[in-house]
Amino acid sequence: MKKILALAIIVLSVTSGYAQVDQFFTKANTFFKTHVKNGRVDYKTIKKTPQALDELLSLAAKTSVSTSKPKTYQAFYINAYNLAVIKGIVQNFPLKSPLDVKGFFDKKTYVLGGKKTTLNDLENKLLRAKFPSEARFHFVLVCAGLGCPPIIAEAYLPSTLNAQLDRQTKKSLNNPNFIKVKGKKVQISQIFEWYKGDFTKKGSEIDYINKFRKEPISTKAKVSYYPYDWRLNILK
Repeated sequence: MKKILALAIIVLSVTSGYAQVDQFFTKANTFFKTHVKNGRVDYKTIKKTPQALDELLSLAAKTSVSTSKPKTYQAFYINAYNLAVIKGIVQNFPLKSPLDVKGFFDKKTYVLGGKKTTLNDLENKLLRAKFPSEARFHFVLVCAGLGCPPIIAEAYLPSTLNAQLDRQTKKSLNNPNFIKVKGKKVQISQIFEWYKGDFTKKGSEIDYINKFRKEPISTKAKVSYYPYDWRLNILK
């Protein structure tokens, strides 16, 4: 009888966990569809009515995910990162840049997936360190600056994650404002400078970029990095 009871508790716990994760993804999808447009965030409206965001982050704090289900884990923390960034902006709104807030990325903490973390630790320890071969993270984690690849009006979901990662990476690397090709010279985002090791595991930065380009860049092109645009990605 005790074994049956213990098994029942385990089954209920697992079922509850799945329901919680599904609920998070459903609510996150609704939130992003409501408050994101053309790669920008409607911070003003969220500031006035923060209930949906607060409910989502409360749910994210209690939701449990494991690397044993990598797509669920990755999708959860990508969404959680983008939501936490929005929360950090809304708490200090109005402002012109996330850098206006001291410690925005490395001091301010959030409880996500039952773990207390900063934005930097979420990106570098919970995602990059656990999945070192996945450089596409850099095109979906949105820091609230215009220099970042644009945020999308939907949640990242386990079932569609690979397609979403591919789509956003291709979108960025084919954008002439993100990859600036001029003759034999190419200017690329400082993301490639800051995280160079992520993009050069199997070749050069150009080799990585060309995997997603419609028009490949010459491997002999002279590479430089243009300054990052930290202006807020606010919907106007």
